[in-house]
Amino acid sequence: MEGIGNTMQKKAAELERMAEVLITGEQLRLRLHEEKVIKDRRHHLRTYPNCFVAKELIDWLIDHKEASDREIAIKLMQKLLDQSIIHHVCDEHKEFKDVKLFYRFRKDDGTFPLDNEAKVFMRGQRLFEKLMSTENTLVQTREEESVLFERTLLGCEFVDWLIQEGEASTREDAEQLCRRLLEHGIIQHVSNKHHFVDSNLLYQFRMNFRRRRRLLELLSERCRSIPESHDSPFCLRKQNTDSGNTSFLSVSPTKEIKIISAVRRSSMSSSCGSSGYYSSSPILSSSPPVLCNPKSVLKRQVNSEQLQSPGGPYMKRTFTIVGDAVGWGFVVRGSKPCHIQAVDPSGPAAAAGMKVCQFVVSVNGLNVLHLDYRTVSNLILTGPRTIVMEVMEEIDC
Repeated sequence: MEGIGNTMQKKAAELERMAEVLITGEQLRLRLHEEKVIKDRRHHLRTYPNCFVAKELIDWLIDHKEASDREIAIKLMQKLLDQSIIHHVCDEHKEFKDVKLFYRFRKDDGTFPLDNEAKVFMRGQRLFEKLMSTENTLVQTREEESVLFERTLLGCEFVDWLIQEGEASTREDAEQLCRRLLEHGIIQHVSNKHHFVDSNLLYQFRMNFRRRRRLLELLSERCRSIPESHDSPFCLRKQNTDSGNTSFLSVSPTKEIKIISAVRRSSMSSSCGSSGYYSSSPILSSSPPVLCNPKSVLKRQVNSEQLQSPGGPYMKRTFTIVGDAVGWGFVVRGSKPCHIQAVDPSGPAAAAGMKVCQFVVSVNGLNVLHLDYRTVSNLILTGPRTIVMEVMEEIDC
């Protein structure tokens, strides 16, 4: 079999870093649209559509904990400018300045450079979305050379799927497409020993396009220092990237920040439960071991009868949550009933008032008290962008 050389691995890593910048920039662009930071603006009797004010954006980044100070915020936006993701509306400034200048995302004015690398990346993202959005048995835990790997694709089955979906007309075309995806760091052989071959070798997607990126990751020299959970493409935003103790950020009922230590596990079949970080749009980790989600935040388990008991210490609340560019921003876990395990402080769920330790009663009118978190997760992920959730929370919480 043809092996993967060091040169190709380095190139794939460089392209993966470029892809991470593109994803991070796109997630930021969609968030800024949602919050009306990007809008049409007038200056000297001229209207500049879909732009933002540099000084106002820096304020926004600091307010939303995306940057610790103005200097860091400028460096972050300069990174996007250097990568041709944003530009000054008149292209008169090559530096991002903390003043009242108008800048715009190139995707909003059609000037984003679609070179070959970007086209391959966008196709890989589309294939991943299609693969993850359909019910199939392609992605499984499998064994190669006596080692178990999670979320794997059998090379020959992936080729079959590409032809079936109309992505390639022949097996040769499908194989060449997969080789380009591998060379661009989008997929990989599970142990990085082989190029893509139409065979029984196992491959994985390297990238999780659905993970919510933090802008501060743009300043990291490494492509990605935190391995993502293989058992779900929906991961919590992780902090303390330089320390060995990885932790998850969540919002407690008192709106304080809790750091919940992560635990490790070796496979999806582990008895340790996991949960999904809901996202509407995904690169999988390239090296085991993987992280599972944190231990339950519940102080004690509660059953459905206790929740619904008249005069019990629980009150019902209803949230209408509109998913943003990267999802709804919360995690469910548990079974009969499920509970809110974690909430992204900057996500739509937190804005609606959702908190950890709340129990999920219904999703879009369907009672889910008797369901486990996997079924509830599927209901949300396959439903509309706007979800209506009823929850019960402890009155003393």
